[in-house]
Amino acid sequence: MIDFQRLQLSQKEQYQQILFSVPSRGCEYSFANLYLWGHQRVAFLHGCAAFFSHFFGRSVYPYPIGNGDRRAVLEEIIADSRHRGIPCRITGMLPQDWEELDRWFPGQFLQRPDRDSFDYVYAIDDLADLKGRKFQKKRNHLNRFRAEHPDSRTEPLTPCNAPLAQHMVNDWYLKRMQGDPHGNYLLENIAMTRAFRCYQELDMEGLLLMEGDQVLGISFGSRLSPDTFDIHFEKAREDVEGAYPAINCEFARHLRLAHPELAYLNREDDLGLEGLRKAKLSYNPAAMVEKSWAYLREDLNHD
Repeated sequence: MIDFQRLQLSQKEQYQQILFSVPSRGCEYSFANLYLWGHQRVAFLHGCAAFFSHFFGRSVYPYPIGNGDRRAVLEEIIADSRHRGIPCRITGMLPQDWEELDRWFPGQFLQRPDRDSFDYVYAIDDLADLKGRKFQKKRNHLNRFRAEHPDSRTEPLTPCNAPLAQHMVNDWYLKRMQGDPHGNYLLENIAMTRAFRCYQELDMEGLLLMEGDQVLGISFGSRLSPDTFDIHFEKAREDVEGAYPAINCEFARHLRLAHPELAYLNREDDLGLEGLRKAKLSYNPAAMVEKSWAYLREDLNHD
């Protein structure tokens, strides 16, 4: 059985050397997301990183990454699932991963697209500048916000202003959970609380949208690849019209100025939520990170 372990902050450099050496992956492969969310474990095998995750009552194996012997890792994953007595479900697969898996294990796996987990990837210049007809409505919302809040400003998220940000975020979650007690807000709230606590250790970067001493919006994340930044969390006051477009645009501008090498912002998936999907599509993504699951055929009766 593979000795999967929870990632430690001390392993960040080791893990990111593997992550940054391969083509860009989905957001679930970022060190921060692996560290912050749920019951996730990692093992370093055959020059690769292998994963074991547990969400909503299901154990899964995100596709292994690295330039080592991935086939050997996959063989160990299949054996591990049999040892644990669980179905072998492989998640987070890009199209090239499925081609590789099916080539190495022909006919043994069944593929299923996972549209709800597709990442939305945007050109950083698009979100920073909002140029052209396709962003006309976004510019209108942003201009209205600026006209109604001429004294608004931005500040980098730091340990000094983090308590203000946490207060705003806690209020956001309280209102959401009161309005939708069955929503999946608890896990996100836990992850975001951890993110505030380990903000510096995770090399996160964030921005606050302020008016006076009030936080109107917050956005923060971390590097996913050499040219892509992952937006892990973004919250804004829903009673302030235009706060979301404002923090979105301002953070893109901040990142572009601070890191000229960045070309893309990964704003993660939509979880299959209709409203969130509509909002993410409205920003005209430059690309989608298409993902799928694979099920070992012999295990289908156990699912």
